[in-house]
Amino acid sequence: MSLTLSKASVIKSGRAILNNASIECLPGQFTALCGPNGAGKTTALSLLSGAIKADHGEVEINGEALLHFRPIELARQRAVVAQSSPLSFPFHVHEVVEMGRTPWTGITGKRRNSEIVACAMAEMEIAQLGARNYLTLSGGERQRVNIARALAQLWDQAQGAGPRWLLLDEPTAALDLRHQIALLELLARLARDGWGVVAVLHDLHLVHQHADQVVLLKDGQVFDTGPAAEVLSPAKVQKAYELDKPYQLTAHTN
Repeated sequence: MSLTLSKASVIKSGRAILNNASIECLPGQFTALCGPNGAGKTTALSLLSGAIKADHGEVEINGEALLHFRPIELARQRAVVAQSSPLSFPFHVHEVVEMGRTPWTGITGKRRNSEIVACAMAEMEIAQLGARNYLTLSGGERQRVNIARALAQLWDQAQGAGPRWLLLDEPTAALDLRHQIALLELLARLARDGWGVVAVLHDLHLVHQHADQVVLLKDGQVFDTGPAAEVLSPAKVQKAYELDKPYQLTAHTN
């Protein structure tokens, strides 16, 4: 079981945004997509999520081509947290999180759905915001609500349905330091519990501390992939980001 791109390319206005990229993400693993601006990270994540289609190459989830899945089937296997939410109606926070349970309508009961929503909100420390208007929240609070919605979508899954995939595009961008660290710790824990977690991230220190695998992209191609400690070596980071000198990442110490 895996979530994979195989020789995938996306071409816009005659330019390859992603060029012949092959990426394999595994359940039980936290994979970080890293690289400089314009490297193709969001495009790769969009392919993996099914938000866009490749001009060339294949995208598979759990051994089956993504395009073979009906939207409801895909929604029961993977959840996506985009860079920004299009939500523009004054829903209460708990209603937004409850939207994550939509793919399970008629499968799980109201009581169980309420329990799952409560668990997801507790994980993201937003229980106290439940009655708030989503549109009145700060950017960081909205992001935590959006992540809680995605958690609720995947929290309870039928036996034999295969691994769950949580895909996030720059999920820490609006968060303060405490919530950034808490989120990365949560993602690492979910991976240890068997989830497949894939996230576009910019903070290489947090990636180095928490991610299992790093896919380092540059100019629309996979520059390197492997364990975080190996891929984020000073020399590789320097070359990928075109720095003047090697960039040393240090492991977290207590």
